[in-house]
Amino acid sequence: MIKSMTGYGRNEMIIAGKKISCEIKSVNHRYSDYTVKVPRYYGFMEERVRNYVSEFISRGKVDVYISIESYDTADKEIKLNSALAQSYINALYELRDKFGLKDDISVMNVAKYNEIFKAEKIEEDEEELWGTVLQVLEPTVKDFVSMREREGERIKEDLCNRVEYMKELSLKIDSYSEQSVEEYKERLYAKIKEILEDRTVDESRILTEVAIFADKVAVNEETVRLQSHYNEFYEIISKNEPAGRKLDFLIQEINREVNTTGSKACNIDIAKIVVELKGEIEKLREQVQNIE
Repeated sequence: MIKSMTGYGRNEMIIAGKKISCEIKSVNHRYSDYTVKVPRYYGFMEERVRNYVSEFISRGKVDVYISIESYDTADKEIKLNSALAQSYINALYELRDKFGLKDDISVMNVAKYNEIFKAEKIEEDEEELWGTVLQVLEPTVKDFVSMREREGERIKEDLCNRVEYMKELSLKIDSYSEQSVEEYKERLYAKIKEILEDRTVDESRILTEVAIFADKVAVNEETVRLQSHYNEFYEIISKNEPAGRKLDFLIQEINREVNTTGSKACNIDIAKIVVELKGEIEKLREQVQNIE
């Protein structure tokens, strides 16, 4: 199946008192390149997210963002900094004694100094948390892959239309090639007859020259290989596996055969077809750069 390297997916759910958001986006890249961003407290999850996402993607620059917000305080506990609290109390006693102030030191008065308290995150069960995040990540990846597949179908349709057009052009080359040999034979015969005037023309010599010319400009091998490459194209896109790199290589081979055909051609119609084919090859090459 043809998949585009461009895709996007996003989901957000509230599960077990947590608001979890997942976002995945990707663009073209020659290889696989993953960037995973998770909240600072959940760094252990980064590798798990990368491994999970990589099961569905073989190529592209992929960015994954995970956001986890708690809707309650159950995952935090307040701890007292006893040393700092004692320092505050001692300072208050010193202030009382030094200036003869009223002794109204109480828990509530001391608690006003919020620096003595620290909210610490309660250590959570990693497996349980991963299972919760996976409930959001899984549909996000599904949406992301679906978008890649839809875009891939559009690219596939365009590629197939272009290959069909190229097949038609390549078939025309054979007929023009035969025509050019016949035209050369007629020109050669007329030229020799003009030079020799009334003398007899050596037919065997004419046939030899025509055979040499025909061998020099023959492109049937190239056109046969081109048709084989077109068939291989359909083989590649019919398989349920990444096709980008294979198609890129195949286009290089098609381009090589078209270049060889162009170098042999001595017919203006073939030359025009070669130019047209090279234009289509460039369009194929551009599209294939978008395929996984």
